Amino acid sequence: MMESCAACGKADVSLKSCKACKLVKYCGVDCQVAHRSTHKKACRIRAAELFDVKLFADPPRSGECVICCLTLPFDNKETFYMACCGKFICSGCRHCLPREHCPFCNTAAPQSYEEVNRRLVERIEKYNDPAAMFQLGGFYADGSGSLPVDRVKANELYQRASDLGHAGAHYNLAGAYFDGEEGVQVDRKKAIHHCQIAAMMGDMLARFRLGAYEEKKGNHDRALRHFMIAARCGHDESLEMVKKAYMEGDVTKEDFEKILREHKASQDETKSNQRDRAKAAML
Repeated sequence: MMESCAACGKADVSLKSCKACKLVKYCGVDCQVAHRSTHKKACRIRAAELFDVKLFADPPRSGECVICCLTLPFDNKETFYMACCGKFICSGCRHCLPREHCPFCNTAAPQSYEEVNRRLVERIEKYNDPAAMFQLGGFYADGSGSLPVDRVKANELYQRASDLGHAGAHYNLAGAYFDGEEGVQVDRKKAIHHCQIAAMMGDMLARFRLGAYEEKKGNHDRALRHFMIAARCGHDESLEMVKKAYMEGDVTKEDFEKILREHKASQDETKSNQRDRAKAAML
């Protein structure tokens, strides 16, 4: 069957699909504008359905430590960014290997916070590195690394990093828009937008926060879908929420047992004796 323009009915012309819903096609912008009032409701419904397909899809796997090649934990406190070469190593490798030089590129370790900051700025200026922007933003956010607290500067760096696809930066911006900070007004729409992007990129803290937000709104089914995804990826608090849903009869025994197995498997991927020793040393 030959396709035709949804507005004028022409079939012997080049047609382009509606970018939002892909349901209908138009021969030009004028026809699309003319048909907008008729098509708007169906378009929004279908666009939301298509977005949910992406939102609730299996997230990408976490990266690997460049030294031990084991999966990196999703908790940023257990990974370290090397400002010399831009690589990530796990807490276990950082704890067990000599610290006089970078274990990956062999660059001499920085001797001061000022040198760390200089290297971060250099990577930002030279390579436009979103991870360096995120790291430096974190220093400004909490006043660490010998830098003063500057939430405006921190959020500017997070914004730049998020524009370049950094999941953690999206999550931190979501927090800023949820809570409202210096230079950032409360904006729930932007907060959810950044949280959703972070979750789709594999940030389980963002995924859990989305679940909590949907639960608070009374959208229990959507909340549970978020918690189940995060639980399968090894997030403990999400597993507790799934367990609660199971006790209330909202999750089958078969599904709960499967999630328990996947949760354990995900956590086992990030475990090593070196990482256990590093965690014990930080207690």
